[in-house]
Amino acid sequence: MPKKSGKELILKVLKEKSSLKQDVFHKNIHVFEELKSVIKEIVADLKQDAQIIDKRILVDYSEKGPHEIELKVAGDVLFFHMHTNVFEFDKSHSMWKTSYVRDNPTRSFCGMIYIYNFLADSFKYNRANDVGYMIARIFTNTEMHYFVEGKRQLGFLYNDFPNKVIDKLALKNIVESAIIYALDFDLYTPPFDEMQEVSVSQILEASENMRIKTGKRLGFRFQADSDQID
Repeated sequence: MPKKSGKELILKVLKEKSSLKQDVFHKNIHVFEELKSVIKEIVADLKQDAQIIDKRILVDYSEKGPHEIELKVAGDVLFFHMHTNVFEFDKSHSMWKTSYVRDNPTRSFCGMIYIYNFLADSFKYNRANDVGYMIARIFTNTEMHYFVEGKRQLGFLYNDFPNKVIDKLALKNIVESAIIYALDFDLYTPPFDEMQEVSVSQILEASENMRIKTGKRLGFRFQADSDQID
């Protein structure tokens, strides 16, 4: 067999990989648009009932860009961000243990949507130094199969990659699980020893920019087994 030229090798990669990545990217855009619709429906469904419970409880939806969604529920904000790149998993990942991926390695290429949890007050008071936490990420391939890596229920309810196809019901379940996790993920008092020192500038600027950093687990190790609810 004659050796392929550089041009032929380039075209082969473009056909087998670059075109595939375009397919995955556009499928992920479709999933994110569905996600927007799902979150809007959840907000519309929760908003009135939340106001009946307590008029101070806010439930709101906003878009910060074509690939960013902000969902506010009471004192929490869930930030959904669609990454514009396509990822493949290294061979040590558990997905490679499935015949679904081994039989067709192109199925391992996925688009990704992050879910972050922030304090609503961090945005309300422009506390730029506050921190949020990634609580989940959603992976979808070109066949619309999906799985979720995440905290607590988000990490084990949605991991049947070979068999589960993402749709509006799956997205609704994921969003509701994320809301439940965020609401149950309480703000802990930081360790006293880590909060003893504060600079003059921090205090002087606190009323303007709230420079003293706040986060739900600031100063604590944040692991899958360290945020259980009593």
